[in-house]
Amino acid sequence: MTTIRGQVIEEGGRANVYAVEPKVYVDSSAQAGFTPYAERLNGRLAMIGFVSLLALEVLSRHGVVGWLSHL
Repeated sequence: MTTIRGQVIEEGGRANVYAVEPKVYVDSSAQAGFTPYAERLNGRLAMIGFVSLLALEVLSRHGVVGWLSHL
């Protein structure tokens, strides 16, 4: 019986294939609060919102309050 990664070659050349489990990775650092990733994501979302509001005002020729009251 020969063992290769993910399979066992049995007598007669038959392959018994099984799943190879990945190594478990545990990150012990804190991922909540004012992390650089969270701040970068918040800044990008704020920029998208600001540009969207500007595009709304240009396309509708009204401000946000005027656009909402017109509906």
